[in-house]
Amino acid sequence: MTKTLLLSPQRLRVAEVLFWAALAGSFFLLPDHLTLMSQVLIFGLFAVSLDMALGYAGILTVGHAAFFGAGAYTAGLLARHGWGEPFSGLLAALLLCAALGYALSYLVVRGSDLARLMITIGVCVLLAELVNRLSGITGGTDGLQGMQVWPVLGLFEFDLFGRTAFGYAFVVVLAMFLLVRLVLRSPFGLALRGIHDSRKRMLAVGSPVDARLRMAYAFSAAVAGVAGALLAQTTQFVGIESIGFNRSAEVLIILVLGGTGRLYGGMVGAIVYMLVHDWFADMNPQYWMFWLGIFLIAAVMLGRGGIMGVLSRRVRVQESGR
Repeated sequence: MTKTLLLSPQRLRVAEVLFWAALAGSFFLLPDHLTLMSQVLIFGLFAVSLDMALGYAGILTVGHAAFFGAGAYTAGLLARHGWGEPFSGLLAALLLCAALGYALSYLVVRGSDLARLMITIGVCVLLAELVNRLSGITGGTDGLQGMQVWPVLGLFEFDLFGRTAFGYAFVVVLAMFLLVRLVLRSPFGLALRGIHDSRKRMLAVGSPVDARLRMAYAFSAAVAGVAGALLAQTTQFVGIESIGFNRSAEVLIILVLGGTGRLYGGMVGAIVYMLVHDWFADMNPQYWMFWLGIFLIAAVMLGRGGIMGVLSRRVRVQESGR
């Protein structure tokens, strides 16, 4: 029998510190790609928000861009109409998307998996069409322009090189990631794990399953809204694609690539997907989507459980060989 050993908590903490230190170090190592790295951080947070609903709570959803886009338009409209303070824009997006997610959770939680798919897709499509119809407010297909985001803390203005945007995105994403980790490691997070593994068993022990799922969905929506607001503020533009179904499909690909139900799956998936996406686009501008599709198919076929699943199995293999 193969003996399986787990990494010690000390080694895990060191690995976490190195992971975030490497991301922070890209400020100095990749000064010409700070805009790309900012988007990597933001889409990583977006994928983490989806993982809370899909990987931890077991809520099948493919319309999470509804909250991402709602957060983006909230922060964007505030900045366009005279209130460009960054952190209050994030807070407004968080509160709005939390309320929207909680309201929709009454439809999503009660249904079967197929019903959840249809509801989440329908909500995403409806909001995208609403944004398109209200072009006088949202800019429609031309996007929301004319945003004036104030300097961060009144000191750091958003520059063309993306230095402030990267630093701001890094701090916000790290703070939100630590908050998500705290929630998932709390008794509430452990209850979500139990519901994901066996809903009937949790009902049998008297756990308020539906109430916990509604809270998880609302919290997931709030984190997605912060990610959307962060993208709007750092780019000072909101496109209609931010709330479309294609954005939902993209973040689902990122999460599956990184590994669902794993704390760092969304972050790792975003790093790999965005960098590979950029590399293929530069290598072959005409047929880059073909090569990207080949890569994704190969990654799914060879890496069961995503990149984090592969890394987890590698750790077990290395430990068992000692």
